[in-house]
Formats: sequence, structure tokens, C-alpha cells
Amino acid sequence: MPKQYTATSVRKLVDKYFSLQWCRENIVIPIGVETNQATGSQRLTVAIGNFSYLATIGDFIKQRAGNAGLECQFIEKPAHEIQALLDQASQERLTSGDSNNLDGIEFSDDAILDALKGADEDSGTQGFDFDFDDSDEQIIEEQAFDLSSEMMGSKIQQAAAKILINAARSGVSDIHVEPRQEEYKVRVRRDGVMQNYVCMPRSAGIKLTACLKNMAQMDIAERRTSQDGKIRRSFEGQTMEFRCATAPGKFGEKMVMRFLNSNADMLSLDILITNEQVRQDFRSIINEANGIIIVSGPTGSGKSTTLASALREKDSGELNIVTAEDPIEYDLGGNIQQFPVIRAKGQTFANLLRTFLRQDPDVILIGETRDPETAESSMDAAETGHLVFTTLHANSASSSLTRLMDMEVPSYKLNASLRGVLAQRLLRKVCPECSAERPINDAESRFTGLQPGTPARFANTLNAEEKEQRKQEGTLCTRCNGTGYQGRVGTYELMKVNRNIREAIKQQKSTHEIESLAAQNGMLTLKTYAVDLIAKQLTTISELQKISNTDD
Repeated sequence: MPKQYTATSVRKLVDKYFSLQWCRENIVIPIGVETNQATGSQRLTVAIGNFSYLATIGDFIKQRAGNAGLECQFIEKPAHEIQALLDQASQERLTSGDSNNLDGIEFSDDAILDALKGADEDSGTQGFDFDFDDSDEQIIEEQAFDLSSEMMGSKIQQAAAKILINAARSGVSDIHVEPRQEEYKVRVRRDGVMQNYVCMPRSAGIKLTACLKNMAQMDIAERRTSQDGKIRRSFEGQTMEFRCATAPGKFGEKMVMRFLNSNADMLSLDILITNEQVRQDFRSIINEANGIIIVSGPTGSGKSTTLASALREKDSGELNIVTAEDPIEYDLGGNIQQFPVIRAKGQTFANLLRTFLRQDPDVILIGETRDPETAESSMDAAETGHLVFTTLHANSASSSLTRLMDMEVPSYKLNASLRGVLAQRLLRKVCPECSAERPINDAESRFTGLQPGTPARFANTLNAEEKEQRKQEGTLCTRCNGTGYQGRVGTYELMKVNRNIREAIKQQKSTHEIESLAAQNGMLTLKTYAVDLIAKQLTTISELQKISNTDD
């Protein structure tokens, strides 16, 4: 919200974009226009007496603002405050807009050149030296308005802002706003596990969803179809970006927001990959001059983090490194040029890859291989002397190969270009404060392969009632809040492609056959790597059980 506004400034906005009578009838008032200093774009802030009105008038207001080249933000204010301000504004005598007299102004080519030269002379330079100020240049990245507008708005707006701030501060990756029959529930995903956050009446939940949809530039009035949007805000010098999606359900709209933490500190491979041999082998692969390297795993397994760390290591200043990402999750900085996928404008992974090949690249990152066209284009780029990184949704390193074969990538291209596949998962780290140490029993020994009696740590996970009781007693673990875990650690499976693996690919052998062959060549499986983490007391046997179902 603009920090200061007067009856005069408000009346000017009313006359320019709406009318005084319409604002009175709908309890609406525009209160200011703010400018993003970095991009030069502007946003109109409109106060509304009741957010439920947005279903009928929201689109009209956005259209009026859009016609003037403005974005639009809604805040909720008490109806009597809006009426009082409209009464004050009604005493002003203003006309909409500023009068611009263009009579006598010359628009010929010579006049334009003279104006450009005059502007250049004003800056104290002679001629055109191409040392331009880019302050007015349109940048692809969207602006991040400060959260102060929401923090100064209604209680619902304040609640929405606080939810976003809490997510950014507490390591939350996803926020779920879920409608139930009698209530709305907000749950968050922390360390890969869903946790209850807050329950509220349905009326408050509907308002919260509408408020978040407004922040994400979604259609508030549309509740029967799925929508996608993005919330981008700044707070205390930190930029927060949330990828948002809604879906109509039995009891109303469910909304999920994924936190894209571009401000996160970049972790090095030394921290991410705890096993020294796997780390050295991976470094040897990423230092190849050409070929393709695949990092595979399900959603939320840390693939983007691993690739970001690998690219940062390769950024010595001597290479041209470009990326195509959907969305851009980390600001890699340095000499790395990052490009977002924009499907609405035809900017897909495959199209960006074709563009990259005309940009003299040394290293290319394709955020995700989803289709045969992207897969084959990546292989072609790797064959022509480029080092290509990409991700793939697959359960293991060996299944990544069969996934590519299913995309009809010819086996000869795989053999010619593939250098290695790194499969990974994230396991929760056991809380060092409240966990207990005990020797593993015979059943646990058979499952893990560790010797009976090997000391291991076991999480002290509490249910909701136990958490509440411990909280009242003052004995609840402040480090993990009763979950038994804090943070996550990766388990990895690196398949280096050698002559034996290439022969297996050529013969189109099964996933299990390729995995057995890779294990004979020294590959640690995801399970074997995780067992080592258990022995080091970093994670628990129950965390291993979560990944063993798909990897056995």
C-alpha cells in the first residue's frame, strides 16, 4: 500500500480509472500507484470494502488497470473508511489524466535524431558510445513487490503474508490450503513430510484462498477449473517466489504453493555427497569435455540443487554455460546465463536448446527431459562437442536408461553420448537432541546388512496429542518440534557408463540386468548408500524403508 495518500491524489485516480458514483456503489477506492524501481513497472492499489465482491467486480477493475499498463493489487479496508475517503475526494475538482498538448511537436526522422543527440549531450558525452543505462530496460524476471501492502491490509491479508514469511523462514517447501466439509486446513511440507499448520472456519478459508489467488494474479471469480500462477514478493531484503496451483475439489478449491528458494545458499558437492568415492567419481564425470550427464529422481529429490552445485563448480570463467529451466529455482550468478521456459510464447526446452546451439556454448543445462524431442536434441548436442546436463524422473540410475529408450532415443546415440547417471533421494536427518541410540536387532540386521548389535539412532516421533502434552509440560524438543527429524541428507547412486554398460544398452537389457552389471562394476545402490548413512547415525532405518519399496 502506498505510504501516503490524500483526497486530491485519490480523486485523481478515481476520475482517471473509474467514477465517483461507481466507487460509492461498489465500496471501492483506488488509493495509489507504486513503481518498482528495478523494472519501472507500476501497480495500482485498490481498496475494497469486502473481498467477496471481487467475484463480480475484480475482472472489471483489473481490465481498467491493464488498459493503462498497470498491474493491480487489492486490499481490504473497512467500508466506513472507504466511504469517508470518498466523501473527502468528492470535494476535489479534478479531471482524469494530465493534459498533453502535442501541437507543434515535430516527429520527423531528423527531429528524432536531434532529440537523441540532445539526450546524449545532456549526459555529457559526445556521439553515441553505447554506454547505456539499463534502468528502463524490460527484464524478463518479474518484479517483486514488497509485502508491506499485505502487512498493512486486512486480517486475512496479514495472515496470508505471515504464512508466506513463515514458509521462507522455517524451511517449508510447500503450502497446502485444503477445504474440508466444516473447515479449511493449512498444511505445510517440511523436510519432505506433511505437517498440520492451522485450521480455520470455512468463511476464513475462502477469503484466504481468494487473497492468495489475487496475489498470484489468478482469476478470483473462476473456481471450477484449475489455474496456475506465481506469487513474487520481497520482505526484509529477501525475494520470495511461490509457484501456485489451484484445483476444484469436493468441498471447494484446493491451493498448493511451492516455495522456490532462489535466496538459498548454494551447497557444494562436498556437503551434498557425503561418500568420498561417489563424490570423486561424479566430479570426474562432470569434468568431461563433452557428453550428457543425467540426474534422476522423483519430484523433490534435490536434483536441481545437485546440478546447480555442479555448474557452480564448473564456472571458472573460461566456459560459456547456459541453462534452460522451468522455473529458475537458483540464481547461479557468476558467468552462467539462465533462461526460463515460457510455453505461452513457444519457448520450450527443445526450442531453447536449438537456440543455445547458435550461442557458442560449452556447457548446457536442460532443466528436465520430458519428451522424445528434447531427449534426442540433447543427445545430438552432446555428440557435437558440448557437455549437457539434464534431469529425468526415474526411480534409479538403471531405470533412467529404460526411460530414455521408451522415449525412442536410439541406443547408438545413448552409447555415443551418455557419460553417467546420478540417481538420488532425500532422507530426513534424525534429530540429534531427542533421538535415542540402541543396537539394531536381528530383523533390522537382515534388512540393512549391518551386523547385529551395530549402534544406530532411532527418532522420537510424537503424535499430535503427545506434542501438545509435551508442550504443556515444557519438555517438547525445540529443535525438531516433536517430529524426530531435522533437515535432510541425500542418498546417491552413480552409474558410470563404461564398455559393459554400453553393450547392455545396445542389447536393450532389462533394468535389473543393467543394475546388476553396474553393481559388479562398483556402483553403490541407493539402499547401500543409505545404509552407510544409518551406520553414521545421520538417518534411521524407517527412512530407508521409504525408498526400499521402489528400489528392491
